[in-house]
Amino acid sequence: MQYIQSGGLKISQPIYDLVKDEIAPGTGIDTEKLWSDFSDLVGDLTSRNETLLQKRIDLQAKIDRWHLDRKDKSYHYNEYYSFLEEIGYIVPEPEAFAVVTENVDPEIATVAGPQLVVPVDNARYSLNAANARWGSLYDALYGADVIPKTDGLEKSGAYNPKRGEAVFQKSYEILDQFFPLAAGSYAEVNGFSLNDEGGSKTLSIQRENSSTALKDSDQFIGYTKTQGALSSIWLRNNGLHIELQIDADHPIGKVHPADIKDIVLESAITTIQDFEDSVAAVDAEDKALVYRNWTGLMKGTLETTFDKAGKPHTRCLNADKTFTSPSGEKVTLPGRSLMLARNVGIRMSTDAVLTEDNQEIPEGFLDALMASLAAMHDLKGNGTCSNSKTGSVYIVKPKMHGPEEVAFTVELFSRVEGILSLPRNTLKIGIMDEERRTTVNLKECIRQAKDRIVFINTGFLDRTGDEIHTSMEAGPVIPKMEIKNAAWMLAYEDWNVDMGIETSLPGKAQIGKGMWAMPDEMKAMLNTKSSHPKAGANTAWVPSPTAATLHALHYHEVNVFETQRQLASRKRASIENILTLPLLHDRTVSQEEIEKEIENNAQGILGYVVRWIDQGVGCSKVPDINNVGLMEDRATLRISSQHIANWLYHGIVRKDFVINTLKRVAAMVDKQNADDPNYQNMSPDFDDNIAFQTALGLIFQGREEPSGYTEPALHRRRREAKAKALASA
Repeated sequence: MQYIQSGGLKISQPIYDLVKDEIAPGTGIDTEKLWSDFSDLVGDLTSRNETLLQKRIDLQAKIDRWHLDRKDKSYHYNEYYSFLEEIGYIVPEPEAFAVVTENVDPEIATVAGPQLVVPVDNARYSLNAANARWGSLYDALYGADVIPKTDGLEKSGAYNPKRGEAVFQKSYEILDQFFPLAAGSYAEVNGFSLNDEGGSKTLSIQRENSSTALKDSDQFIGYTKTQGALSSIWLRNNGLHIELQIDADHPIGKVHPADIKDIVLESAITTIQDFEDSVAAVDAEDKALVYRNWTGLMKGTLETTFDKAGKPHTRCLNADKTFTSPSGEKVTLPGRSLMLARNVGIRMSTDAVLTEDNQEIPEGFLDALMASLAAMHDLKGNGTCSNSKTGSVYIVKPKMHGPEEVAFTVELFSRVEGILSLPRNTLKIGIMDEERRTTVNLKECIRQAKDRIVFINTGFLDRTGDEIHTSMEAGPVIPKMEIKNAAWMLAYEDWNVDMGIETSLPGKAQIGKGMWAMPDEMKAMLNTKSSHPKAGANTAWVPSPTAATLHALHYHEVNVFETQRQLASRKRASIENILTLPLLHDRTVSQEEIEKEIENNAQGILGYVVRWIDQGVGCSKVPDINNVGLMEDRATLRISSQHIANWLYHGIVRKDFVINTLKRVAAMVDKQNADDPNYQNMSPDFDDNIAFQTALGLIFQGREEPSGYTEPALHRRRREAKAKALASA
């Protein structure tokens, strides 16, 4: 790698050229001064970054010793809590306060709806997610398993009219539920028209022998006309919009009784463009791609061309949507999700920029600078379309351990604002509540960021990985799937909402819930994921635009902000439950349970790692042992590897059993990927296969790896695989 000396740093050629030629122009930022100021930041903050990482290690060592000293003693919550307070793991709870974040876009502050998370290194996926602000209900219902694919309703040929009719019937049910008529059902509707009343338009809905109206006339908010004919009707419920598109000449519209060619739902209100868990960015070239795509999104210039049905297809960011209000005014709605960037945490360093003595710098420092510099194009209005209307940049920060690390990130953001001459608190922070030290100190974490916080959420997978690692010496943990219903998990989910409401996040910030991990199981998602808005979360993660459109129905069903007002009076979740360790205790697990658990974990680990290492794919849909596709990223990898490491350490399984299971499952994974021309088999040469050896290391060194994180091993091995491929090219 070639480096350019600038401002006391050595900047890799890809990053230096990207900033000089693509990101900085138009921002008013002088690149030489940028690198000089950034060098000062690196010099001032790196040692503190290292101190915070060392504190994690020191606290873990004390917790390990506490458990080791009590191997044959009963667990006492009061004793454990006092110990955690004594070592500074739990800090004093602050007095009551309210967050005061200003200049927050309504998509975060006042609109409840789905949130997509997408790897920003894949331009096609990034654009698809950003454009998923609006989704076709017809397409979502037709393509998903919400409607059975049997008994003549199969997805056969280009279009199955019987399945199409089933889509119509399901859409009538949805409209009847959320936009009820004063009389009758949408199944009886055969047309729409506008009436003039006192200088304003009202909506008239025709049935066979009569007309009706919306039960709540305020739900009608606008319309469009094409060549004088009504072409769309705009409705709103719980702050979310839908568009009934009317076209009697369209192939679908001409067979619909009311000429509705499609129902378009406001779907992914926000999208996290991910620099972290779902990407495999291990060197300067990878990081340059991440930053280039993010810059393109902020400028509105990102586009990509790909093959679709044998023809080239170009994708770019969607334009805004416009319609006419009942009073005759033009209304414009964003055509794209509000985009947030998720930076990496404080654990990793990068060789994309080096100090003068050739030391890697903390990767999160570079992420913060690049994400913010690129977003200046949006702040200055340089782009072809707008992201934030309030002049804010939204950065989600993962894997922070407690209030000190939140305060440190706030200082980092403040320093970046200084470098870029941005007003204070332009950079907003999202706190991911996915490490136990953050959970038990969440109120103080929020207080540390009270001027700029816009997001807290729960994440089952990383949080469980941390739970297992933190309590590794306490004993063997229960099977992974049982952890979802463990006392600590249920309390953790409620506690996050409780702390968010207590600190006045509603109306200023998102309280979020985690990912639906089965992208093909949309019927199950539609039947269950309403639990997230019902729990008081005004956003939750979904794995695809289709899932966003279907999950949006839950926010029509539930008025989240009213739910939050009701939850404000409930008793807090129990901190005692949160600190109840998910251990087997005296329970025994059968050999059948053990084999199933190890096999399932091995499947997820290998299916994900082999694509990460060999192809640089940071997020995959990996078939599980039952061939159900599950979304896998580093968070799922962390929990699976930590779980096996825990059972190995406590003698539930033997090393040879785990290795043999991995080899057997590797052959299954090879078979599942047989149709991928870029796939490299792991079997039978296991000893020389980097991906397989990576999986072994994640498991067998998992107990020693700080916090049980998988990034260090993945990055090291991916670099090794890239070097090997280059050498053999």
